[in-house]
Amino acid sequence: MHSALLDKIRGIVGAESVLTGVELSPYVLEGRTPAAAVFPGSVEEVSALLALASDEGIAVTPWGGGTKIAIGAPPERLGLVLGLRRLNRLLEHEPGDLTATSQAGITLDALQGRLAARGQWLSLDPAFGEQATLGGILAANASGPRRHLYGTARDLLIGVTVVAADGSVVKGGGKVVKNVAGYDLPKLYIGSFGTLGIIVEATVKLRPRPDDDRLVLTCFERLKDCGQAVRLVLASDLIPSAVDLLDGEALRGVGLAPGVETGGALLLGFDGMREQVEWQCEEARRLLAGAGPVAQRVLEAEARDAAWRSVRELGGRVFPEAAAQLRLAVLPSQVAEVIEQAGAAAQRCGLRAAFGAHAAVGIVTAVLAGGGESAQPVIAALREWRELVRAAGGHAVLERAPLAVKEQVAVWDPPGPAGRIMERIKIQLDPKGILNPGRFVGGI
Repeated sequence: MHSALLDKIRGIVGAESVLTGVELSPYVLEGRTPAAAVFPGSVEEVSALLALASDEGIAVTPWGGGTKIAIGAPPERLGLVLGLRRLNRLLEHEPGDLTATSQAGITLDALQGRLAARGQWLSLDPAFGEQATLGGILAANASGPRRHLYGTARDLLIGVTVVAADGSVVKGGGKVVKNVAGYDLPKLYIGSFGTLGIIVEATVKLRPRPDDDRLVLTCFERLKDCGQAVRLVLASDLIPSAVDLLDGEALRGVGLAPGVETGGALLLGFDGMREQVEWQCEEARRLLAGAGPVAQRVLEAEARDAAWRSVRELGGRVFPEAAAQLRLAVLPSQVAEVIEQAGAAAQRCGLRAAFGAHAAVGIVTAVLAGGGESAQPVIAALREWRELVRAAGGHAVLERAPLAVKEQVAVWDPPGPAGRIMERIKIQLDPKGILNPGRFVGGI
């Protein structure tokens, strides 16, 4: 990038908000180093930067907290990293309406802390809340165990402000829950990974903070017993906020295994009024006692928070050096069987594997370790996993892997007929293809 262009960028955001040279090491992506990293302090500055990038044909990679930046194909080109960490203010909180409007660069933990002062919270719990930003969570449609009861970002977003590729500022939705005017633009940007525009502000629905919050951890001798336990819970009158399943390898890796041999565990979260939570925990223990558990316990306070944190951050905790991580989506009834088959496939390739699942919604995180210096065993296992999931009617996303693996294993499944619609939307909103080019589904 020539010096005159850098001077223009510095003129927009200030010299202290532009990084170059060795300062770019935290923003190297798939072995590629951007020309500069820039950190605007206002929506107007984001708009001016994108207008300049559009005029100059410079690729722009939006960057929140970086917790999901590994998801995506290797970038076709890497020009500007546009970080949003300076856009970190809570703009408006209406406790009576249970809504809040915030800039996109605020971290989830910071936002939750501000809302907690008024007895409310945003019912999202993705991994790395101290680092993940609101805009990044929306762009990646990230969520955690509590999605079972409270849904994902799509269910909680009611308004959004986005800066388009040409620098124009677009607003969709509103600041009230019952807003129904116009096209539902907010949902278009959820899960788009920064390929359609840069989210700069968002209005979300809130909930009152629960009086009580507990985790019931039930371990079983076999993984299939965990699957049966899930079915028992879903057929009961229980209303858990989370229904997660860990196989034995994952359970040991995150430090939640009991002192007896176990093939897996079911984790049930309950929150709400204290009396209700107490009843549900006791009812869950009674119900699952009939399924033959080898251990049961109820976790509260710090122990509960530490357990859920380990589950959310499974990929980075279960193995010291994970070789790859795949997210699988299958029918809830298939979760335990798919995990067993995928584990067997990993063993055939000489690898270790660990699995965690939001069992009631069919989302499985699968982590591989081993293979030494050769990428071939990892590649073979990932391909077998993907075929297994496709045969079950599901789909998969390669969330994390070395570049040598990504060069041979596709990050995304083929988009099918929907790919043409996605391409047309991309052309309409980013005709010059400057936003995160080539990293999304179908090379978008």
